[in-house]
Amino acid sequence: MSESPKQKPEDVAETLLITLFIRAKETERSDALITDEKAVALVKSMDYDFSRIKQIKMDETDQVTLILRNRAFDRYSQDFLARSPESTIVHIGCGLDSRFERVNNGAVQWYDLDLPEVIELRKKYIGDEKDRYHLLAYSVLDNAWINKVIAFPDRPFLFMAEGVFMYFTEAQVKSLVFTLQENFPATELIFDAFTPYLVRMNNLRLSMTKFGARYYWGLKRGKDLEKWGQGIRLIDEWSYFDEPEPRLASVQWMRHVPFLSKVMSIFHYQLG
Repeated sequence: MSESPKQKPEDVAETLLITLFIRAKETERSDALITDEKAVALVKSMDYDFSRIKQIKMDETDQVTLILRNRAFDRYSQDFLARSPESTIVHIGCGLDSRFERVNNGAVQWYDLDLPEVIELRKKYIGDEKDRYHLLAYSVLDNAWINKVIAFPDRPFLFMAEGVFMYFTEAQVKSLVFTLQENFPATELIFDAFTPYLVRMNNLRLSMTKFGARYYWGLKRGKDLEKWGQGIRLIDEWSYFDEPEPRLASVQWMRHVPFLSKVMSIFHYQLG
């Protein structure tokens, strides 16, 4: 990462700084589940009081689940690229994640899409656009970004949104899904969602701690999205307890409680 002046991210959602900090701390572990050296460098260079994040009541389980989610999205990306090496991937709400560098196969056209203030931070701390790597400074709900991405119409498309859709209303998510269907036929979409129960629990915690952001939408079952319209098909879904993870041993009992076993899942859909 090149040298750049420090910038205070007052206008940037603190949620992306939480995940950045956790990735950095995970990387420094001897038993790290992911390695993200850029996250380590960013935490050291940014003019932000990361001790504020330590005030959040996030235990080891909370942090491990965030890392497992991040790793699962990496694996979904790698699987898609194995099937379609010369494809286009759009990372919706990319934040300060460096997934492109972790999964780059040398052929993918990659777009990191986020709000203008986040993209500005990416340019300063991570770097600008290059050959197959592109930046889109838009809200995903602003369709102005579509004409830029559609420059490669003959390529298979994958859209992924990690830690994003819970901040949208159901109407906004539905509108985006229909927009992707209309403009990118036969595309794939991967996103994570909490159950309505966890949405309520988060908002209750927010009311007490005043830290974080309100959730608006939850998805109880992956199949529920298929009811939105013709051509939406659930391909796969992943949850924390689908495979054993020693660092989640203290909460393995949750896998036997139906409303807790899948409080957060990643859903993979074919659109069209």
